Amino acid sequence: MTTHHSGFVAIIGRPNVGKSTFMNRLLGEKIAIMSPKAQTTRNKINGIYTTDDAQIVFVDTPGIHKPKNQLDDYMDKAALSTLNQVDAVLFMVAADEAMGPGDQYIINQLRPVKTPVYLLINKIDLVHPDDLLPRIAQYEKALHFAGVYPLSATMGNNVEELVQDLIAALPEGPQFYPEDQLTDHPEYFVVGELIREKVLELTRDEVPHSSAVQVERMKDRVNGKLQIEAYIIVERDSQKGIVIGKGGAMLKQIGIRARQDIEALLGERVNLKLWVRVQKNWRDNNQYLRSLGYNSKDLR
Repeated sequence: MTTHHSGFVAIIGRPNVGKSTFMNRLLGEKIAIMSPKAQTTRNKINGIYTTDDAQIVFVDTPGIHKPKNQLDDYMDKAALSTLNQVDAVLFMVAADEAMGPGDQYIINQLRPVKTPVYLLINKIDLVHPDDLLPRIAQYEKALHFAGVYPLSATMGNNVEELVQDLIAALPEGPQFYPEDQLTDHPEYFVVGELIREKVLELTRDEVPHSSAVQVERMKDRVNGKLQIEAYIIVERDSQKGIVIGKGGAMLKQIGIRARQDIEALLGERVNLKLWVRVQKNWRDNNQYLRSLGYNSKDLR
């Protein structure tokens, strides 16, 4: 009888190094949103990878960066709080970027961590192979790693090798979740994230950091379509105008693109209704942050 291995693995790193792309590559589904803009991931998102003899619960954490407001502070604490609660830590860096103060900050946080830490050099498809060895040597000088993996989350290079090594290193344990479950977040959370992804993609730079999505309703079926109603939250009236667009054109495009991803996720037809709401300075309002799901004790 073959043994079954299971455990929890955190993915940590600066913003935009490819953590969410890596997660989605592993699971074959989009559960973590992707954008070239910073602060895309705001919550710890658990992705569940299951095979016949193993289950790994990956925790995709927010990118660590210097906090500018209460939301930023929550995101940093959410990321760092995972380090001593998992079986392994994956520290992801970008192959096309030099090691900087942000990486050094994370390394300092990793020094006291007793669980194995693996270094993932992502985006190797963007650099010449000769440039990798000096980059790896720089990080290995800064911290001892249980393993080093140059990979491309976009192309899939070396991802399977990493997963197999992780499975071998994890303890024997049970299957925590059903084999067809990809995340422990409720569907409305993932739906809200898919809508927010489209806001990030389509609006100007001044809007994304100030936007959030609150799914108000996700039930009932009319003419075979699931009815979903959601609010896009912004901080200023000018941002509301940008999100709505001339004659509602921008909001319509956000809705069309989000609906396509939501239907692919849920496997059914969807009627998506979107509104835009102004909530001034919501990123510094603890009560409002909690209403949006940022209800960690770290906000106290």
